[in-house]
Amino acid sequence: MIQTEEEARDFCAERCDSAAIDRLTRFVALLTEENTRQNLVSKASLDHVWQRHIADSIQLLDLAKAVKGPWLDLGSGPGLPGLVIALARPDMPMGLVESRRKRFDWLEYVKGEFSLTNCRVHGMKLENLESRETGVITARAFAPLGKLLKLSARFSTHSTLWLLPKGRSAAQELAEQPSKVREMFHVEQSATDADAAILVGKGRPAQQ
Repeated sequence: MIQTEEEARDFCAERCDSAAIDRLTRFVALLTEENTRQNLVSKASLDHVWQRHIADSIQLLDLAKAVKGPWLDLGSGPGLPGLVIALARPDMPMGLVESRRKRFDWLEYVKGEFSLTNCRVHGMKLENLESRETGVITARAFAPLGKLLKLSARFSTHSTLWLLPKGRSAAQELAEQPSKVREMFHVEQSATDADAAILVGKGRPAQQ
């Protein structure tokens, strides 16, 4: 379990090349600066930014090693986890969905700063995004599990991987779902927080 900023940086360095670490370090500076203008993340979390936000996002790469195909990050907000993953892996196609104008502008700005050709920002509600097949779907603090699946099932196939950081609510949210959803997902312990977990699933949920 990661407990310090140094451990968090080492965790990321084991999974990213030096160029990616440089990009992530610069991203942290940009995020910290932008947070003085809009509340992207809690101010207190910036004291542990590598643990709480960067390594927390990078750990999803461990769960998606065998998956090919584009990623879709729902409600990207400050770029967590989707933009962090795009910075770490600029070879990986990444779609970021964010309907709030100021946060969309922020994501576009960072994309431009790093010339991320692998990354596309969709400034709209998920309901308005054109359907497409997606290899990995991620979402952090986007919506309760039932609503999330209802909104995003049309982007999935039988082989789509779902990676949904859910904090302390993961097991409870899963327990409240129909049996077919419970069979689709399992709970993984977060590497960055003893009280947090990630819902990991595979497949296309039945339309609700």
